[in-house]
Amino acid sequence: MQRRLFAEWLGTLFLLATVVGSGIMAENLAGGNVAIALLGNTLPTGAILVVLILVFGPISGAHFNPAVTLAFWIRKEISAREGMMFVAAQISGGIIGVFVAHLMFDNPLIDPSTNARTGPSQWFSEFVATFGLVATILGTLKARATAVPYAVGLYITAAYWFTASTSFANPAVTIARGFSDTFAGIAPAHVSAFILAQLIGAVVATLTFGWLLYTDGAKTDGEH
Repeated sequence: MQRRLFAEWLGTLFLLATVVGSGIMAENLAGGNVAIALLGNTLPTGAILVVLILVFGPISGAHFNPAVTLAFWIRKEISAREGMMFVAAQISGGIIGVFVAHLMFDNPLIDPSTNARTGPSQWFSEFVATFGLVATILGTLKARATAVPYAVGLYITAAYWFTASTSFANPAVTIARGFSDTFAGIAPAHVSAFILAQLIGAVVATLTFGWLLYTDGAKTDGEH
């Protein structure tokens, strides 16, 4: 369990260091072109997800995301106690990952975001983004478990661009990005609504794909 928790902590740290660090670098280099900055933020995020899931998947399952952990708890593949420890590791690792990015780019260590991300379209986008992420994981586990790292990386790369919220799809990521007044940040006052939409999306996706992928007399997926 210690190794599993450390894997979740370290993996989420590297995920947030990549999300925030690439956002800072992209904004610095884009010359005010927001589309180029977003692309510079998107590609490293999708790429690091593939790497992190390949590295940490055999240790902890590479959730890095309380919404994913919730999905596996609903499916009775992780206990409530283990799930809560996973979530604590993910949130703390994500916040430290933001601090790591800030130190690398000489930003203030704790710099609460002023980046407004709110409103029905943003909340619905987070529902869609998280529904799609959980669907991607569960569906790919059923079809070809070894493809999960690539499917998740590609899905997040796409979802950055087809959702109005740029697809946070992760409560730990959302909380951590509240500490960063950079391109990837979200104002702390807007964090809770994002998280609620994400958790609803995860629950709906888990129930939907539990039904969709159900096979009589057999479980619906491989190990994660």
